[in-house]
Amino acid sequence: MIKTNPMLLIDFYKAVHAEMLPKGITKSVSYFTPRMSRVNRWDKVVMFGLQGFVKTYLIDYFNEEFFGKTFEEAIGQYKRIMDAALGKDAYKVEKIEKLHKLGYLPIEIISLPEGARVPMHVPMFGITNTHEDFAWLPQALESLISAESWHPMLAATVGYTYREIVNKYYDETCDDNIARAKALGAFDFRGEECTESAIKAGAGWCLSFLNTATVPTIPYLEQNYNCDCTKEPVAFGSPSTEHSVMCSNYAVDGDEITLLRRLLTEIYPNTSFSAVLDSYDYWNIIENVLPQLKEEILAHNGCMLMRGDSGDCVEVVTKTVFKLWDIFGGTVNSKGYKVLDPHVKAIYGDSITVQRCEEIYAILKNAGFACSNVALGVGSFSFQCIEEDGLLKPFTRDTFSSCIKATYCEIDNKPYPIFKNPKDGGFKKSQKGCCIVRLENGEYTFKDEYNWKEACECTDNQLVTVFKDGKMVKEQSLQEIRNILHGGKF
Repeated sequence: MIKTNPMLLIDFYKAVHAEMLPKGITKSVSYFTPRMSRVNRWDKVVMFGLQGFVKTYLIDYFNEEFFGKTFEEAIGQYKRIMDAALGKDAYKVEKIEKLHKLGYLPIEIISLPEGARVPMHVPMFGITNTHEDFAWLPQALESLISAESWHPMLAATVGYTYREIVNKYYDETCDDNIARAKALGAFDFRGEECTESAIKAGAGWCLSFLNTATVPTIPYLEQNYNCDCTKEPVAFGSPSTEHSVMCSNYAVDGDEITLLRRLLTEIYPNTSFSAVLDSYDYWNIIENVLPQLKEEILAHNGCMLMRGDSGDCVEVVTKTVFKLWDIFGGTVNSKGYKVLDPHVKAIYGDSITVQRCEEIYAILKNAGFACSNVALGVGSFSFQCIEEDGLLKPFTRDTFSSCIKATYCEIDNKPYPIFKNPKDGGFKKSQKGCCIVRLENGEYTFKDEYNWKEACECTDNQLVTVFKDGKMVKEQSLQEIRNILHGGKF
């Protein structure tokens, strides 16, 4: 994260809008809203990431890089950049000086609970100023809030989508006591846009699953969502080989069985692990080497997961299950589906799209196997795009057309509704005035055209204050968010 004055975390034009606003403006209100979905299977988006953003930026970052700096440092840095890049006569610095002297962020954020699944057009959170001199501030923060908000929500929605698939097929093929939160894992770190993206994507994923390869997701969740990995299940990793391990040992040993035997008997005698087996000939390992290790595998105090990493992942993972059954056998569960001996399992570490996940589970089900016989990994592809209608649809802010729009202001304490309604804009039509969001029959709905006082006095408005004047007012834990998203059945 670049360390700079947070008032510079803007698009340039945000620096000049304060002077363009109506004279006498004392209050403005804006809402963050998903306006449409470009993914056919999604008509709702998971609300997530606001609390992490508020703690990271509106509290810690502002206090460290703006309010915690001397007046000369904070204003000097702002002026240096703006003078050089925008021009001394193009903007006014007095508003930034006044904010620094105030000593806190005069902002209130109202929000739906994180973990809520929010339909299109329903505002997810709102932002307003709490001091009459800073009506320009809510929209000045738009670029920062938007950039930090859409991705965690998309990642959480991706995770929930996979969890729906797991729930469907586990309901049909697995005993009810089989954990679902470990059915899939995220393997997207190295393919995300940057480390910060990977961490937040991992956090969104962990609303629906426990397994991830992204270690820094855990401290992020602990710092921002009131959890402790030493006291509760936050996220889990797993020991696994990689090609550098397999290939270097092959170079020394001249075979692959030596390392596999050492993993089973010396390195991980009491620990489950996965081994990537396709560095040379995957099916040779499955069909010829594993039978030679059957005694060690069955004596192993854990599970060995057989991992393919090339070829058609649907064929590889399903065929592996069938081969493992032939070699090691297993049992039949209460729903009549075959379950492999607990010492073996199939895993595919990434390449698992939504469609491939469904296809793998359907093949296993139709062949009479429980879907818990496989562990699947979701890589960066599925966190960044989806296949639909023969097209690749990349995930961006525009996936849900998520935006922050001003809808209300007060001039000398007189209320004015603000709205946009482009003649040819369609989905770009905004709310008008302040909004009230209600929960009706389990679904979020909204009505607009209220003033700020009316919206605040509505007792069943689901938009409640979570941040005000530099401090958190209401916080949620990771466990609470998971319970909201999954109806208490995480």
